[in-house]
Amino acid sequence: MSQLQISRGQVYGLFAAALALFMIAIDMSAFSPALPAIQREFGFDITTSQWVINGYVLVFGILVVTGGRIADIYGRKRAFMVGTAIFALCSLIGGLAIDMAMLLVVRCLMGIGAALMWPSIIGMTYSLVPKEYAGQVGGGLMAVLGVANIVGPVAGGVLAEYLSWRWIFFINIPLAITIICFCWKSVPDDVPKISREKIDYLGVLTLSISLFSLLISLNLAAEIGFRDLLVIYLIMLFLVFICLFIIVEKRNQEIALIPADIVSNKTFSLVSLVTLLSAVMFFAVILFLPQFLIEYRGFTAVQSGVGMIPIMATFALTSYLSGVLHKQLGAKLLICGGLVCKGAGIFSLSYLNKETEYLELIPGLIILGIGIGLFNPAVTTAAISVVDSARSSLASAILYMFKIAGGALGLGINAAIVGFAPDVVSGIGWAYTVNAYFALSAFVIAVFFLPGQLPKAFSRRQ
Repeated sequence: MSQLQISRGQVYGLFAAALALFMIAIDMSAFSPALPAIQREFGFDITTSQWVINGYVLVFGILVVTGGRIADIYGRKRAFMVGTAIFALCSLIGGLAIDMAMLLVVRCLMGIGAALMWPSIIGMTYSLVPKEYAGQVGGGLMAVLGVANIVGPVAGGVLAEYLSWRWIFFINIPLAITIICFCWKSVPDDVPKISREKIDYLGVLTLSISLFSLLISLNLAAEIGFRDLLVIYLIMLFLVFICLFIIVEKRNQEIALIPADIVSNKTFSLVSLVTLLSAVMFFAVILFLPQFLIEYRGFTAVQSGVGMIPIMATFALTSYLSGVLHKQLGAKLLICGGLVCKGAGIFSLSYLNKETEYLELIPGLIILGIGIGLFNPAVTTAAISVVDSARSSLASAILYMFKIAGGALGLGINAAIVGFAPDVVSGIGWAYTVNAYFALSAFVIAVFFLPGQLPKAFSRRQ
């Protein structure tokens, strides 16, 4: 096998893309051990502070498809540079936030920057190397994500403990400047091809309003109850706008946020549903577990970040293993195996109480990490392989939208469960139990409806 030969400029371009991917990914997990410090400074509880994570991932997830469309129309490099600039500016403002409202708005705006950057990163990276090395590039991107997932909680804990949670924002600024400098000189301008493709702004607007209304209603219900008129109005707003979104998508057809040919693809729809149902586990753990370790086990922010390494490390290692095993076992078996491990891991963690020691949590964290690592690469491959090759990037972005939106929606549901519980620890246990049932529902759909072969022990015919 020939060795990959690339120029210095290509190396710089790949470095810029990898660093940008690292920066986006690390911002999802770095805040989890810092939330208690943010709560103490601004005087809010977990149902509100969880929006520091939730707002970012929700906006990111909803707009990532639109970011891909913008990159195709106006050029990847341009979209990438604008997204990075937005990310850097919002990081500066976030670090200077004077109250929780300002902080949450900035986090949502950072999601816009990430949504512009993410699809452009993928496209730029693959354009910098020959097609025959695409597999190596894909493996490299997964490795970067794995490292970011491991480093995120630890780095967030260290910064929150020894400097301030504000430095989780400030550290993004030199990273973003470095990324822009390397990209500016090393990545060639990709002149947009003439295209009739348009952005479904109305679809983005209706979907965003519907999901935000639902999540805010769940957040408020934990404090004022589901019978409060404001909560009822927000739920009604969600129902109205989700119906409008469906109508808009049917009318827009080819320029729809989710095009008709993908919606009508039964296998892709099933894969997306399975992804949506199972997406909550990872975010639920990185949000609630550091809270538990800090508040009830006396961990520092740094120790709580280190405490997340079992799930992050097994997630990274098993992701690579899933790619290696894909040809031998097929996507369906890996998806189902991953869902079993995810459900078993989160169900194991649901038994925690105020006296639970950290060592008792490690087996559940490892099993959950294995499940996520098996599931994510397999479900992505399954989604992309059932659509036309011209739609592969769009399909990947749509699946990621379902993953992030599902995680954000799940966080809203979990926060509501915790808010209604008699105490936080009991609420976390109840929430994790509900998450296990979500995993079970996804497993049933995957076993009986996804195409592909399973060993006889797992199939309907014995």
